[in-house]
Amino acid sequence: MCGIIGIASNKSVSVNIINALKKLEYRGYDSAGLATINKGRIDEKKCPGRVEKLEKILFQNPSEGNLGIGHVRWATHGVPNEANAHPHSTEIVSVVHNGIIENSSELKKILEKEGKTFKSQTDTEVITVLLTEKLQNAEPLEAVFKTLGLLKGSFALGIIFKNYKDFVIGARRGSPLAVGYSNDENYLGSDSYALKSMTNKISYLDDGDVCILSKDEVKFYNSNKDKINKEIFTLSENKSEVNKGNYKNFMIKEIFEQPITLKTCLKEYIDKIREEINFYNLPIEPKKIKKIVLIGCGTAYHSCLVTKYWLEEFTNLVIETDIASEFRYRNNRFDKNNLYIFVSQSGETADTFAALDLCKKENLKTCSVVNVVESSIARQSDCVLPIHAGPEIGVASTKAFLGQMLVLYLFSLKIGEVRGDLDNKKYKKLISNLKNLPQLIKETLKEEQKIQFIAKDIHNSKGSMFLGRGSSYPIAMEGALKLKELSYLHAEGYPAGEMKHGPLALIEDGLPVVVIAPKDKYFEKTLSNMQEVIARGGKVLLLTNSDGKVISENIRFQIDLPSSDLSLTPFIFTIPLQLLSYHVALFKKCDIDKPRNLAKSVTVE
Repeated sequence: MCGIIGIASNKSVSVNIINALKKLEYRGYDSAGLATINKGRIDEKKCPGRVEKLEKILFQNPSEGNLGIGHVRWATHGVPNEANAHPHSTEIVSVVHNGIIENSSELKKILEKEGKTFKSQTDTEVITVLLTEKLQNAEPLEAVFKTLGLLKGSFALGIIFKNYKDFVIGARRGSPLAVGYSNDENYLGSDSYALKSMTNKISYLDDGDVCILSKDEVKFYNSNKDKINKEIFTLSENKSEVNKGNYKNFMIKEIFEQPITLKTCLKEYIDKIREEINFYNLPIEPKKIKKIVLIGCGTAYHSCLVTKYWLEEFTNLVIETDIASEFRYRNNRFDKNNLYIFVSQSGETADTFAALDLCKKENLKTCSVVNVVESSIARQSDCVLPIHAGPEIGVASTKAFLGQMLVLYLFSLKIGEVRGDLDNKKYKKLISNLKNLPQLIKETLKEEQKIQFIAKDIHNSKGSMFLGRGSSYPIAMEGALKLKELSYLHAEGYPAGEMKHGPLALIEDGLPVVVIAPKDKYFEKTLSNMQEVIARGGKVLLLTNSDGKVISENIRFQIDLPSSDLSLTPFIFTIPLQLLSYHVALFKKCDIDKPRNLAKSVTVE
């Protein structure tokens, strides 16, 4: 979840390190630091808090040097303070680390018995101390390999050495690591996005790889210490501006970008003339699929849950959904006739990547739905379905969620049609209906002022509940997750029919309850559940559509959303929940783009 940067150059690198760290802020972090080789010594500077604070420290006391590493840390071992911030340095070596060393406690006890001392509570400092020990009798590359052999867990490392001012060493196991190329300057980074402002020429380290980065060249070695070559990729240009424009923060900008990003995605996948969905290179012929398994974490998992309803409606297939961190540890019954779909915004989510890796080792058919086509998950998958949402900077996902749902909705239609489970006439009709989706989202965004008023009314509540049935149930879960992420209020999403099986005990006078009730086959039953809430004093916000007119003097708030084909309601009903969470967080003066304790790209278990 942290981010690292390394630069070897023919000029001072500290400014570029700071700029690259700013690109990595979207991941979420609680401290920052850098180290350079300056006048024959390691010049380390770090602090708790934001990169801007580190930048001020450097302004007062600059770090020179043509070689350096930087880091933004999301705390796993030890509280966010200066001692626990990265880099971790001794007199002769400095290390930045993304990941978790699972046997750090065991190694630390051994090293302490040998008389070694530690300045922090982190797992990373064990790497620094081990390297310092190995460097007494080995050259840097050999010392790195010897140290890596002692480590259990995941890591991406950037390492510099006091006595070797010409190169940075990088190493990867589990956590992603990329190399960027330029004239008289080469780069190491946690992802291509951090490097994209400096270069569009990128290579990726695979598990077990080590690289030596100098200003003139990059050398790669595999886990057997053999020198290897790496393919150099040219990153695709992205026209999206990564700035807030006239918006207060990235999240609200990204919410209002959704009509455009959906339109872009539809253009990529739909042939308007033939009214046909184009998917190429699927790893298995649709008629041969026995079961589809959808796997993700957090918001991506919610998109999987919605897709389960679509696939069950449009196909006769058996559909399963699984949380990646659970999937990888279960005793799965794998089948080579199954298709395993992995959903991740960043394409670097550690648990999702590990689940994918497990499937690859079993020679199963895999497909990924990602926003970053150069990501680890995309590169490892048999087939990639990009969501074309453009850069999403806000930690709480908005436009990427709708993008994931849209690609998976198109996938559901296509699989159903190819298999003959979905009537061709209905297939064409559903494709035709999609052309109205961007405008429907645009119309829904006009409810912002009313939602802002509702947010002001409920922002001081101690908690809330979100209820829905059918495909509205995962949307209720997503609405609750957004409110938790952004405002730090307790919120729970439940199937409305489960109210009497426990959650009804939580209803008390004034508790905000969001009821998601499009005019579908569940409508009347959902309204009955809503009345149970009202009878116990709950403060109801009813989201329905113009087909679902409800007259009740006891509903605190009601928002009537645009009508659409019922299969599209998850897209439309998501929008007011995003806006509600945003405005509640705004009233509570929360850090909306960077919620506490959270990260955009979750690269640790």
